Amino acid sequence: MTALLILFGVIVGLGVLAFVVVHRRNAGRTETIEGLLQEQEALRQARTDRVSFNSLSVHNSPPTGSDAHHRRGGNRY
Repeated sequence: MTALLILFGVIVGLGVLAFVVVHRRNAGRTETIEGLLQEQEALRQARTDRVSFNSLSVHNSPPTGSDAHHRRGGNRY
């Protein structure tokens, strides 16, 4: 009986620890405008990369049809 109570105590403790970790992660969001702009730019870059480097565009298109350098503003010729 004691072992069963210890087992349930450990399971509940792990659940509480997971809850605390998840809620602390959300509390660390960026508050400044510079941080928000960096997050938006990172999200925009991730979206572009997902489109540029997915399996369909890499394997079933002309060589320069989905190249990332055509979509990124700083690398235009």
